Amino acid sequence: MRLWATALLSTAMAPAIAAPVTYDIDPTHTFPSFEADHMGISVWRGKINRNSGKVVLDREAGSGSVDIVIDLASIDFGQDALNAWARGKDFFDIKRFGSKATYRGTLAGFRDGVPSEVQGELTMHGMTKPVVLKLNSFKCIPHPMHKRELCGADAAAAFNREAFGLAAGKDYGFSMDVALRIQVEAVAAK
Repeated sequence: MRLWATALLSTAMAPAIAAPVTYDIDPTHTFPSFEADHMGISVWRGKINRNSGKVVLDREAGSGSVDIVIDLASIDFGQDALNAWARGKDFFDIKRFGSKATYRGTLAGFRDGVPSEVQGELTMHGMTKPVVLKLNSFKCIPHPMHKRELCGADAAAAFNREAFGLAAGKDYGFSMDVALRIQVEAVAAK
């Protein structure tokens, strides 16, 4: 009996092992945007209006993952004609390649339970290439309405769109570099 009581007491006093937490991306509070050159004379800016995904975070272990789906059909330059062109055969060609792009990565560079980057791969237009997102900020708080944890981040990256077969405008002097800026919020799953 004493042995059983001692074992029970030591188990109760052992520190709890933290488990990974899964967060659902909140598409109403997530804003992926981009900047692209127009012949070296101006910068075109746009956003993607529809996205979804999950983030898994284990602060104790200093690990986690990101799995995001981006709907390229929701590209928005603020100009209907340019949006239609970007979805068409001369650029994303969503009839051929589909409208979904994905980003899958691993949270990295943890300090005090907070990641500083995501090392991942972007898949779009039938190609997969590495893209590292730098996390300029990352914070989790109790959500005041949902009563679950809410995490948010401001992320940035750059990539060469020609690497994905998106070279439209190159012959006219367009830079192939694209700057990404992503503000994201995600709520702990129920």
